[in-house]
Amino acid sequence: MAFLDINNVVKRYEGHTALAGVSMQVPQGCIYGLLGPNGAGKSTLIRIINRIIAADEGTVTLNGKAMTDDDIVHIGYLPEERGLYKKMKVGDHIVYLGRLKGMTKADAVASMHWWLDRFDLKEWENKKVEALSKGMQQKVQFIATVIHRPPLLIFDEPFSGFDPVNAEQLKVEILALRDQGSTILFSTHNMASVEEVCQQITLLNHSHVVLTGSVDEVKQQHKKNIIAVQSPDTIEPNAALFTLLPPDPVKHDTRIKLAQGVQVRDAISWLNEHYRLTGFTEVLPSMNEIFIETVKSKNNENNG
Repeated sequence: MAFLDINNVVKRYEGHTALAGVSMQVPQGCIYGLLGPNGAGKSTLIRIINRIIAADEGTVTLNGKAMTDDDIVHIGYLPEERGLYKKMKVGDHIVYLGRLKGMTKADAVASMHWWLDRFDLKEWENKKVEALSKGMQQKVQFIATVIHRPPLLIFDEPFSGFDPVNAEQLKVEILALRDQGSTILFSTHNMASVEEVCQQITLLNHSHVVLTGSVDEVKQQHKKNIIAVQSPDTIEPNAALFTLLPPDPVKHDTRIKLAQGVQVRDAISWLNEHYRLTGFTEVLPSMNEIFIETVKSKNNENNG
């Protein structure tokens, strides 16, 4: 049973369908990527899960029960458009938001201190939010999202505005939250971060689900039968088995594309007989390549 189960959700506005029968099942303890171009319906779905707006049709269940407004305390939501009370002190702000999520003052204060120490923000506890840099404010907003340790976390572009060092720290914390049992819905346009943290994904386009599955399964489904071969020899094409592709500019290996119906083992066996192979790997497409290819394909279908 999925921890977060979205079943045939429809949302219509005047003259526009934002979600057209969207379904996805998010397992417990999983980081689940919610992907799609601008206008695909991601934000609408997130608002429905957060009980900000209601679906016209379909159901959303959390841990086997239909969601109600009371379930908001079980969700931590980091919106893409950040917003903090600039005149409040950092510590007071975090505690205030923790109390809104049902924490006792003592628990909120203890958790606030733990997180500030974790993010090296201890000295800023009694400073006003407006005194913090944008990156520090981002950290404070993240702390406010997770302070009550909700079972469901929704992160919308969580790495936006972070430099590489702080983005890496945030990634470590997100993975730790998953390992501690949190279920995480992760909405982003950054496909590199999807590959680093997500186990499963759903791709929306024009209000429909156009791709879903585990990251590994999706990559396997979209592979192009390309092999990267390492050899000190200059490999020549063999039309019956493979064609040569431009070498990787970084790894400087030889890229071959297998002919229709040729198995990897057959091509490698032949190469091994004729060249000195030192290694080979199957080349899988990046999530960025899959994203672009799928969206373009679906757009062409809709325009055809």
